[in-house]
Amino acid sequence: MNSDVQIAGDPLDIPHLLPPVPAHPSTVSAFAGLARTIAADRDGWAPLVRYDATSRWYHRLRTGPGYEVWLLSWVPGQGSGAHDHGRSSGVLTVLQGELTERVGTRGVGHTLRAGAQRVFAPGYVHDVVNDSLEPAVSLHIYFPGLTEMPLHPTQSAELSGATAPAAAPATASSVPPAAAPGTLGVMGG
Repeated sequence: MNSDVQIAGDPLDIPHLLPPVPAHPSTVSAFAGLARTIAADRDGWAPLVRYDATSRWYHRLRTGPGYEVWLLSWVPGQGSGAHDHGRSSGVLTVLQGELTERVGTRGVGHTLRAGAQRVFAPGYVHDVVNDSLEPAVSLHIYFPGLTEMPLHPTQSAELSGATAPAAAPATASSVPPAAAPGTLGVMGG
C-alpha cells in the first residue's frame, strides 16, 4: 500500500504549486503595506533624517521596479505649496509629528498625525504643511517614480495676485477617483 507522501508528494515541497512572489508591490494596498513596513523599521530611517531650516530636506530611501520611496522632513512652517504628482500615484505616511493637508486649491485643512496614511492618484492636488510647533517626518512612495510635480495657484495666492507656475488642467478621464502628494526640485507631500 502507498503512503500519502507517495501518492500526493511531499507537502513541504510545493513551491512549484505557488504563484511566483511579485518583484514589487502591484496594488495600492500592497504599496500602503510597504509604507507601513518601512515606517515600522524606525531604526532603518530615523538615523537618516536631517532638518533644514531653509528648505525641506528629502532623501530617496529606496527604489524598485517602477516605484520610489522618499523620506522627507518638515520643520515648523515648511510646506509644499499646492501641487499634484503628474502621472504618479502614491502613498503618503506620516512617521513622526503631524502635518496639515489641504486638498485642492481651496481645500480645508485636516491634520495627519504619526501613523496616518493618504493614498493618492494622478491629478490629486493638495498642499502639505507643518503647522505644528514640532518637526515632522513623512514617507512618500510614488509609482511610477516621480518625474514631475506641477504647482497650482491657491485661493490665497489668487486673492493676493500671486500665482504659481501654471499646470495643464486635469481632465475627468485622467483623474482617478482617489488621490494625494509632490516636483523633483521641490519634493512634495
